[in-house]
Amino acid sequence: MLAISQWQELSTHQQQGLLQRPPVAHADTRQCQQIVEAVRARGDQALLEFTERFDGVQPESLRVPVATITGALEDLEGPLKHALLAAHRNIRGFHAHTLQNYSMYEPAKGVQCEVRLTPVPAVGLYIPGGTAPLPSTVLMLGVPAELAGCPRRILCTPPQNNGRVDPLVLAAAALCNIDHVYAVGGAQAIAAMAYGTATVPKVHKIFGPGNPWVTRAKQIVALDPSGAGCDMPAGPSEVLVIADAQANPEFIAADLLSQAEHGEDSQVLLVTPCLTLAKTVQEAVVAQLTVLGREEIARKALTNSRIIITESLRQALAVSNDYAPEHLIINTAAPRDLLPGIENAGSVFLGPWSPESVGDYCSGTNHVLPTNGYASHVSGVSVADFQKRITVQQLDQKGLQEIGWIAETLARAEGLDAHANAVTLRSATAPEPA
Repeated sequence: MLAISQWQELSTHQQQGLLQRPPVAHADTRQCQQIVEAVRARGDQALLEFTERFDGVQPESLRVPVATITGALEDLEGPLKHALLAAHRNIRGFHAHTLQNYSMYEPAKGVQCEVRLTPVPAVGLYIPGGTAPLPSTVLMLGVPAELAGCPRRILCTPPQNNGRVDPLVLAAAALCNIDHVYAVGGAQAIAAMAYGTATVPKVHKIFGPGNPWVTRAKQIVALDPSGAGCDMPAGPSEVLVIADAQANPEFIAADLLSQAEHGEDSQVLLVTPCLTLAKTVQEAVVAQLTVLGREEIARKALTNSRIIITESLRQALAVSNDYAPEHLIINTAAPRDLLPGIENAGSVFLGPWSPESVGDYCSGTNHVLPTNGYASHVSGVSVADFQKRITVQQLDQKGLQEIGWIAETLARAEGLDAHANAVTLRSATAPEPA
């Protein structure tokens, strides 16, 4: 459990092996394709059949009544309601702060260029069911979708054993002003949102994590011009902790276990130049593991996990950049000093008082993040993902005369005479009266 490896003693091949993720379960593409096609062809009827087959229930209605959604928030009380409201406030505040404003750019007199932000007209939010409700993911997707101004926002999530959607999920949906919630999950939910049914509206883009079947269905519909775009590939949860000798081993152990308990295929890494700290963390992990409600899940995840001893913090940072973790915790004496060197990470947590858990729930940043190394080229979800950027340009006659020769020259060099003529004909036109 959490074996220790000396980075410098390994060959390049062994080092690469040490950073390998555990094998990821994949859905059967053919069967997933059959589910997608069945929903596309038979709509609601197929959704009801698959919900009964896979979830073991027949919901009273695919769509949750609006009164049930708003009532879930009204019925919520006590610390749980206060926590949900506070998390919503922080998440909304952060994402509102990041809204982009584009000013006019004038590369030459009489030439105006700008970017106009328009919301994706219809978005689908997928909230997994699994072993626990995920109201936090509702907030992470619902808040930026609302801030982006998406006119249609629908939410799909698997029904519980009683055929209804979890009230906490509905309360979070109500906070985000989502009144289209559907009790359907899995690949069939993705297909329903991508193509539409009599009950579930078609959307343009789908967001949210899920099991391998959900991930495969998202890939299928994203490749179909008639389907829907998707946010990013989703994989098992992961965290990498960089720590030095001053770090509290109990804190590190807790941070590692907080991700290990997500699933048996989760992976957690500690990278440190301090062997003494590594051994102490090993002991703390064993001690803390025994009191977890999801001990067996975390224990299996730890078999995929490891501790890496480096020569320095700089080398530890290089290891982290190679791995490109979903979550990166820097628990060192001067964590911000390492920030400029971070190239690849989904979300970063600086210092001993910044557990990954606050990012999952309430600091305000988004927890829908790239996994499986995608942080090397993909960002976490933000308001921008729910918007399209449309470029606009307007030239007057003098502006065209100022830059038109550039287009003419390059177009003729590329053999595109019609492109050049579109400029040449205008340039030959008599000047506009003053």
